[in-house]
Amino acid sequence: MPKAMEPVSIAMPPDPAPATAPRPLAGLLEGGRPLVMGILNVTPDSFSDGGQFLDPARAIAHAEEMVSQGADILDIGAESTRPYGGMRPVTAADEMDRLKPVLPAVVRLGVPVSIDSLKADVVAWALDNGATIANDVWGLQGDPAMASVVASRGVPVIAMHNRAEVDPAIDIVADVAAFFSRSIQIASAAGIARGNIVLDPGIGFGKTPEQSIITLAHTAAFKAFGLPLLVGASRKRFINSVSPAPPDRRIGGSLASHLYAVRHGAAIVRVHDVAETVQALRVIAAIEKAAT
Repeated sequence: MPKAMEPVSIAMPPDPAPATAPRPLAGLLEGGRPLVMGILNVTPDSFSDGGQFLDPARAIAHAEEMVSQGADILDIGAESTRPYGGMRPVTAADEMDRLKPVLPAVVRLGVPVSIDSLKADVVAWALDNGATIANDVWGLQGDPAMASVVASRGVPVIAMHNRAEVDPAIDIVADVAAFFSRSIQIASAAGIARGNIVLDPGIGFGKTPEQSIITLAHTAAFKAFGLPLLVGASRKRFINSVSPAPPDRRIGGSLASHLYAVRHGAAIVRVHDVAETVQALRVIAAIEKAAT
């Protein structure tokens, strides 16, 4: 297993996009600052805030609050993926029933909305009803219809690393890199433009806490793919392994993780605590500007 700052060699797959491919992410990323994606879980069982926003009115109010706090993107999910196990699958119909009273109002807030779902049918429905980004925690390697849905809508997709089982013995950085290569190849075969791909190393998913820390430590290595990186370390269990605290008391660890990730190349951070993250990013940017 590599040490935290050991260089990593990554074999690059061929570029899946033609030179003329549209880059809809450019509008979000051209400002050159890291983007904050606010999490909206309309679920009863998410690991950190399950049930808090299952009521549509509370979900919409929370989305409004996150936008007022500076969220650049809202990521809405109606099925908990519970990275630490205990996931309770729901049907596509159940997901859409949870989304229907919330998604239209969230879309009207005027920031890009990402749909966080494992199911191509749910993603297709959400994209057809105002969502503009697909967030797939199986990196186009779960539902076989996901890549074609994304390609047909011409939208960005967040391809996250995941594993069905945790294996403490593997080189997790090499595993993430190999997974990304497969996701990019699947995207290419489906006709997804390279400019529409965001890579997420999946902190907390299919990893021991130690592996999550190692993966985060190697954020810069994944820049070799030449694609925007999203890091979602918010309230994750690895923080508890370093400094014990329940999920809603892990803001310090979340901020430290996301500042590190941004410093090493992350373009987007996915967070529960929008106001605090926006403040931290603005302060570190001001400090770094003053240092030049």
